[in-house]
Amino acid sequence: MTDRKKPECFGKVDVVFPMTGEGYRETPERCMETCNVRVDCLRRALSSDPDADIVKEDQVDRAYEAGLMGFFERWSRKKMIQRKK
Repeated sequence: MTDRKKPECFGKVDVVFPMTGEGYRETPERCMETCNVRVDCLRRALSSDPDADIVKEDQVDRAYEAGLMGFFERWSRKKMIQRKK
């Protein structure tokens, strides 16, 4: 797909993963229902946007708070994210 066919919001973390009122990041309904390049867009947002690390850290923190990972796993994952910066 060429860049001309991609929407202006393509791959931008703040647009495709905005913060909700509850403090979580979610993909808007308009992206999920109407965008025909949403999969590539979401992948690009999480892989190339510098702000993607914020989303990844939020996911790690939520998993820790929910009891899905322990302290050392959380520490290790956050350390890996920080090293990539």
